[in-house]
Amino acid sequence: MNKTLIAVTERIRARSAASRAAYLDGVDRLAGRKRGIERMGCANVAHAVAAMPANDKLRIVAEKAPHLAIVTAYNDMLSAHQPYEAYPNLLRAEAHAQGATVQVAGGVPAMCDGVTQGLPGMELSLFSRDTIAMATAVSLSHDVFDAALLLGICDKIVPGLLIGALHFGHLPCVFVPAGPMSSGLPNNEKAKVREQFAQGLVGRDELLKAESAAYHGAGTCTFYGTANSNQMLLEAMGLHVPGAAFVHPHEPLREALTREAVRTALSITAKARYTPIGRLVDERCIVNAMVALLATGGSTNHLIHWVAVARSAGILIDWSDFSELSAVVPLLSRVYPNGAADVNQFQAAGGPSFVIRELLDAGLMHEDVLSVAGNSLRPFARQPHLAENQAVQWHDLAPESGDESVVRRASAPFSASGGLKLLQGNLGRAVIKVSAVPEDRHIVEAPARIFADQESMLAAFKAGELERDVVVVVRFQGPQANGMPELHKLTPPLAVLQGRGFKVALVTDGRMSGASGKVPAAIHVSPEALAGGPLGKLRDGDLVRLDAVTGELLAMVPEAEWAAREQAQITPEHAAQNGQGLGRELFAGLRRNVRTAEEGAVSWL
Repeated sequence: MNKTLIAVTERIRARSAASRAAYLDGVDRLAGRKRGIERMGCANVAHAVAAMPANDKLRIVAEKAPHLAIVTAYNDMLSAHQPYEAYPNLLRAEAHAQGATVQVAGGVPAMCDGVTQGLPGMELSLFSRDTIAMATAVSLSHDVFDAALLLGICDKIVPGLLIGALHFGHLPCVFVPAGPMSSGLPNNEKAKVREQFAQGLVGRDELLKAESAAYHGAGTCTFYGTANSNQMLLEAMGLHVPGAAFVHPHEPLREALTREAVRTALSITAKARYTPIGRLVDERCIVNAMVALLATGGSTNHLIHWVAVARSAGILIDWSDFSELSAVVPLLSRVYPNGAADVNQFQAAGGPSFVIRELLDAGLMHEDVLSVAGNSLRPFARQPHLAENQAVQWHDLAPESGDESVVRRASAPFSASGGLKLLQGNLGRAVIKVSAVPEDRHIVEAPARIFADQESMLAAFKAGELERDVVVVVRFQGPQANGMPELHKLTPPLAVLQGRGFKVALVTDGRMSGASGKVPAAIHVSPEALAGGPLGKLRDGDLVRLDAVTGELLAMVPEAEWAAREQAQITPEHAAQNGQGLGRELFAGLRRNVRTAEEGAVSWL
């Protein structure tokens, strides 16, 4: 086992000792009760089973058969979640075949960040995670279930479901994915059209044609953003049926894997090999997820989300833990925006199973962990296939990658270190995704140009005011200010400036997520400007240094002058704009109570 991996795990365990012990006491207390139907009053039981067929009522009440909850994020606004429409009947039929019962316990909201990018709805996106966690808790609050099947894939949905499930840590849980859409217009070609549109070289019709060719059917978007990073991390945590992440929605194997999820959940209930999610998700499991993120150059959103996930299980992690692991975890895959391939090519080359095998063999993951497949992570290093009898079987992968331009062995990685870096200095603490940034762009030192929103920056770009070396600073974009939206509308113009030969970087207390690409971006700057963070001291023209080699984020201002500077304040107009319209008023309490990005931007503490 890698010494740094062990050291970071032990540091997390020591830091979390008190909170983890308290959490596990709660898990054990709830696990020790009688089953729900047996401890509930008769009126409660009657309400719970009122709409069920007579045979199901008999199974639950008289035969005491296992009873599974479905918590679903189905809607057909999200291409990735559209296939879930048919899942409850499929899962119910399989449960009946296994002598068990299933109820849809509840639905959780699921918004598409692709639809809301650059629009007011994006200011609800981060907080939708905690809303989903609360909706998961509401769904499971009926407290009659022996295990749960969690149906979710995309950005905030999986972390929200996982946070909610961990607050019911006594329940065994299995996540049920639905797979990616088929490959369309290559992601790098789509990005070129976006840059051409930003320059006025093509019109809206051409842009819409390109976007529609990229996003064209049911399934997850094919770039390696937050949604697909979610799936990689769930595999590394042992919470899927092994190898289920990237099988297409309409392949026969997908239906077989979905049925297998029912059998897996039943195998880990109290009557079988009891594996509650609160025990499964321990310090080693969280470290495995962090390693998987780093080894694949995954979404920067997870430096927020997985801090919140860990905290939900009584485990305390921070960005220093990610940074220390990143120094020893090799980058094993290149999937857009870290390369040209999409997730379908990643899967064909070996996918999560190949990456997990390589990390386990290199001593860079904990193998001896609980998973839904047993007392080891090793089953997740094998790939599923459909046998002639339509049963799912798993096979070992070939020793070598199916495509070394997409995924590589740990002995010959794309780089010796992971794809994320901690930045710190007199501007605060931030993170940068370096896996997609050319090495000659890892250090940028240039004058700052400061904006309070995306629209002002885009207007300055169109007016030709940014045709120079520049560090674009967009502040008052943190969780307290406006819910910490993703700022992807900035990527095409910044890429255009960089393509013209200028040294360009972005510094913001907002987010850029898993789709952040070749422009160096110091994101999640914490503390945020609205909370008195030092971004508020910056002025136009200040020299700013972003150094992803040494891990520095500095305003090159004399120390005495910096200390004497007053904090800039958000204007009343911007403050009002951030909190009004399209439902944003309803999230005011979350904005008031939210913790910092490095604390997971949690709102329930």
